[in-house]
Amino acid sequence: MLSTFRKTWLAALFAALSLGAAAQSGTIKIVVPYPPGGSSDIIARSISQPLSDLLKQTVIVENRAGANGNLGADMVAKSKADGLTLLLCDTGALAISPSIYKLPFDPSKDLRGVTMLAYSPHMLVVHPSVPANNLQELVALSKKTQLNFAVTAMGSAPHLAGVSVQRGSGADWAFIPYKGGVQAVTDTIAGQTQVTMNGMLATLPHVQSGKLKVLGISKATRMPLVANMPTLAEQGLKGFESGTWQGVLVPAGTPKAVVDKLNAALIQVIRSPEVRSRLTAQGAEVVTMSPDEQDKFFKQERARWLTVVNEAKIKLD
Repeated sequence: MLSTFRKTWLAALFAALSLGAAAQSGTIKIVVPYPPGGSSDIIARSISQPLSDLLKQTVIVENRAGANGNLGADMVAKSKADGLTLLLCDTGALAISPSIYKLPFDPSKDLRGVTMLAYSPHMLVVHPSVPANNLQELVALSKKTQLNFAVTAMGSAPHLAGVSVQRGSGADWAFIPYKGGVQAVTDTIAGQTQVTMNGMLATLPHVQSGKLKVLGISKATRMPLVANMPTLAEQGLKGFESGTWQGVLVPAGTPKAVVDKLNAALIQVIRSPEVRSRLTAQGAEVVTMSPDEQDKFFKQERARWLTVVNEAKIKLD
């Protein structure tokens, strides 16, 4: 007869071996619910190969854009809960969507947090020809001439940040919707729109190349990487802070052991010197969380943006 201790030990060993075998079978798909080139896409492609090397299984990135990330999120929410289909997106968008869209899924019930990966503040940028060098000048200009604000997607975190800046500063501009940050930034670079807000990770290279002019960063304090760039808070929007939070989520029914395994692997990869330094150089801060911490953060973000949506009376189909 086996002792109770030995039975327990063997059961734990069998469970661990079973989990390991399951984790090694099949390709991991990281679904990015936005077009290529945005902040989520940049991070997904930065971690895919290191994650593949660590887990010793194939990891691919699939862009499934549409409906401000909701198309791809819905696909993941309804996928098999086996830890092989991951959603990497701006969790701010998922926190905002329930307040303004009629969704075919419930982000709070159908998706489970794994870990946050990175945060990058939004940058308020304009075409270089716009005769404004700070927020105050932009506000004054907006009252004299037509300004078009390129929205990365209606109901996205950058959109709500733009609404908050408009309401807080008294600016007057028209919101022009796009299907993603890349298109919004591209049209602002081309001068077809004059103003936009977007995550720093995907926008800073265009500022550094002179294709866009930055007027402010949506962080409470200045960033050492770009210490010469003023925050919006110090330009009159007291306490204003917004940004792009990239995180990984899985279907809600994914077993806790699988979620914990993915959490540990993703944190190891994103914190590795090579990946961290690459993202930091582009303006993103590595921020990790436990699954429970991410779910709590998600809940707080939903409450926060619900207030903004209600005050601005934003509602989309």
